[in-house]
Amino acid sequence: MARNIHSFPENAPLLRAVFFLFLLFPLRPISASQNDYHRALHMSILFFEGQRSGRLPPDQRVKWRRDSALHDGATSGVDLTGGYYDAGDNVKFGFPMAFTTTMLSWSIIDFGKNMGPELKYAIKAVKWGTDYLLKATAKPGVVYVQVGDAFSDHNCWERPEDMDTLRTAYKIDVYHPGSDVAGETAAALAAASIVFRSRDPRYSRLLLSRAIEVFEFADRHRGAYSSSLHHVVCPFYCDVNGYQDELLWGAAWLHKASRRREYREYILRNEVVLHAGDTINEFGWDNKHAGINVLISKEVLMGKADYFESFKQNADGFICSILPGISHPQVQYSPGGLIFKAGGSNMQHVTSLSFLLLAYSNYVSHANKVVPCGSRSASPNLLRQLAKHQVDYILGDNPVGMSYMVGYGARYPQRIHHRGSSLPSVQAHPAHIGCKAGSQYFLSPNPNPNVHVGAVVGGPNVTDAFPDSRPYFQESEPTTYINAPLVGLLAYFSAHY
Repeated sequence: MARNIHSFPENAPLLRAVFFLFLLFPLRPISASQNDYHRALHMSILFFEGQRSGRLPPDQRVKWRRDSALHDGATSGVDLTGGYYDAGDNVKFGFPMAFTTTMLSWSIIDFGKNMGPELKYAIKAVKWGTDYLLKATAKPGVVYVQVGDAFSDHNCWERPEDMDTLRTAYKIDVYHPGSDVAGETAAALAAASIVFRSRDPRYSRLLLSRAIEVFEFADRHRGAYSSSLHHVVCPFYCDVNGYQDELLWGAAWLHKASRRREYREYILRNEVVLHAGDTINEFGWDNKHAGINVLISKEVLMGKADYFESFKQNADGFICSILPGISHPQVQYSPGGLIFKAGGSNMQHVTSLSFLLLAYSNYVSHANKVVPCGSRSASPNLLRQLAKHQVDYILGDNPVGMSYMVGYGARYPQRIHHRGSSLPSVQAHPAHIGCKAGSQYFLSPNPNPNVHVGAVVGGPNVTDAFPDSRPYFQESEPTTYINAPLVGLLAYFSAHY
């Protein structure tokens, strides 16, 4: 910024506070010519086609993929074909798949108007998820939450088209509860019902009615699915955070989708019981707290729901906890300015938290408000710039000049931890590649033969260093729940920068 801080008028504490934050965390200006957000948006949505399971449609654009897992659910007498592989393996995990679907839907709800011709593909990405979730919840009192044995799958390196590992279908029911995964599934179905409300009213009504049924099951039969299915889902997608947040999250989306008073009353009645104010700077497939508070706060900021004021206070606290210079001890920044949280696959935190920054900036801006952070205040523009800086970092504006989106920019990861991408395609190698026969491709120093366009990997470590190597899965593996929030971010920036 060219202006000196002393040039601000004495009655403009907000401007001084914003400038102070920029001094603490300089955000380098990026011109629209340097980052093509629309191209990145196109790629980020295309990624989901490469993650599809089941029988691929005629309009499939990712040509190195073929039909796979066409008998999922057969051993249990149900049809569980379709859905998404969550990452670089061949298991269908229901918990992250539902969260992915929720975030794709939220991206469309808030930023669909900015997607242009990509909107129809984003809607298809949602429907590929919801069609599967409808199958997984077709039996009352039962939710199928996983297909495939993760231990046998992770013992192999093979294409999804060649899978010969166990495809066991795992479920929760009234005797083996899973309020976390059921609550997230209800949220996904409810959020998607908003996406389809005007586009396909009949499908929208089906999604909403199923969401109501699944939420009722989740609330009535409480418990964590990682207790009921510990040996199956842990340590892969073990619910560390507890199931309470998913119940509030599901209720929040049902309230938004249905406008029924019972969900408003449920939220108010259970706000303290279900710990709405806990771990406010966490948001991802396991922890919904920051998302709950931001989602519900929109109504407060629109002047429609003063009774939810405490959620807005929590949302303000979340924003303040991740601002550079005054951030929470759990939130770090790398020297290059990337949000960093402990644990694997850091980009999942970057995209999810940045999505909330952008969404909340819009809510606050429409209400003509700022976010109070003690003696300082954060403007909506500051929140947008911080979110934009994270996106620009992902796209290559970082110390190593690496785009962490495969296919975008001059330099991007070549050896991602992804079976289908790293093994020759069926078209290139029609013969079956067995479980252990794929190891030579896993260990190869060569780039992956199939460029998984749009895949965003786990990303660099806290020092901004990145090993472009398959065995370093925490850094080199892409996931659907990294990309889903990024779709909304890229949509907004493609329209405004």
